[in-house]
Amino acid sequence: MSEQRDRLAREREEITRRVANFRATQEKFEREREEYFATTLENARNGYERRRHWG
Repeated sequence: MSEQRDRLAREREEITRRVANFRATQEKFEREREEYFATTLENARNGYERRRHWG
């Protein structure tokens, strides 16, 4: 019975590790999306302001 408990404990640890890695990856992607959005929006605004001054 101890062998089965050990195997289940190892499987739980593996699942916990995989879930933690998945969450970390998703958080990284979310940060990158937010940075991309902010940069794109800033570039769009700066381009609009430049055109407004020239026109």
